[in-house]
Amino acid sequence: MKFIKIDLNSIEGYVANHLRLFISMAAGILVFVSIIAVSIFFIAVRGAEQTMVPEVRGKELTEALLELQVKELYPRIQLRYSHFSRDKGYILEQEPQAGTIVKAGRRIRLVVSQGVMLNHVENYTGKNIDEVRIDLQELGAASGIPLLSLKEPLMYDFSSEAPGTILRQKPEPGTDISGPLSLEFVVSRGQENAIITVPQLAGLSIQAALEQIGKSGIDFSFSLRDSRAGEEGERVVFQDPPANSNVAANTIVNLLVSSPQTLEEGEVFKLFRYTIPKNPYPLAVRLEALLPRGERIMLINVEYPGGVFTVPYRLPVGTTLFLSMLNREIHRETVSP
Repeated sequence: MKFIKIDLNSIEGYVANHLRLFISMAAGILVFVSIIAVSIFFIAVRGAEQTMVPEVRGKELTEALLELQVKELYPRIQLRYSHFSRDKGYILEQEPQAGTIVKAGRRIRLVVSQGVMLNHVENYTGKNIDEVRIDLQELGAASGIPLLSLKEPLMYDFSSEAPGTILRQKPEPGTDISGPLSLEFVVSRGQENAIITVPQLAGLSIQAALEQIGKSGIDFSFSLRDSRAGEEGERVVFQDPPANSNVAANTIVNLLVSSPQTLEEGEVFKLFRYTIPKNPYPLAVRLEALLPRGERIMLINVEYPGGVFTVPYRLPVGTTLFLSMLNREIHRETVSP
């Protein structure tokens, strides 16, 4: 039997050499990976290249998009109506402004014209001027531009049509809209010699009288006096012209009202008075009261031509009175002692 002699020193040397080689290779790989990581970090920190935002306002959308693409910029498009139909498809605004230095890849806000909201003038003949005025205001609010406006002052003419009815218009219906237009209307005043019959108001309570006035549409004026012995308070005690009189539509019916016999603590009986500018024809006027406890009540709702508007009331101190015309508040006041 032969014995193999193993040199332990040689084996130890061999292992040590390979271990050093492995450690060197691992260290090299670690350094290499570190260099790559640091390079990527600095590239990320440096970010995208910078570029200058081009001027695209007034340009057609396709042309503007091509210019942004060259600069490696991206659009964020918003649509808006404009004043002129020729603007349709063109850039109205941009953000950031031209000349701004930004990083490539930045989004640029572009406001693009949809043209005008309307293409032609409607036929307004036969419509009520107040309703048309509201419609035009809503149209302007929706589009953001006053595309159609009313030429003031309006022209009026006597007509068999109801007061406030549009009789004629300019431009004519169907006229193309290429930009902002001013509408001219001739509006009915009603019949020149219109006759009305005065309703029976004497003897009615204040509330009943106000309701009757609202239905009949007469022009009116209230005044107050103290109630007399044996007389029921808060009633119309006199009217002029008398009931069933045939008078011109603009005749003022004078009404005298007696005060209440007694008042609750904290209540007052007064005459509301406010001067409303004269109108060519009666407009919707409303007087409301907001009580201290939060309840809101209607005192009168009537068509009124303007002038000194008077309404008697019995209300708690602290009540707020609201006077509105065409659903728009024109005056408010608080009831005082």
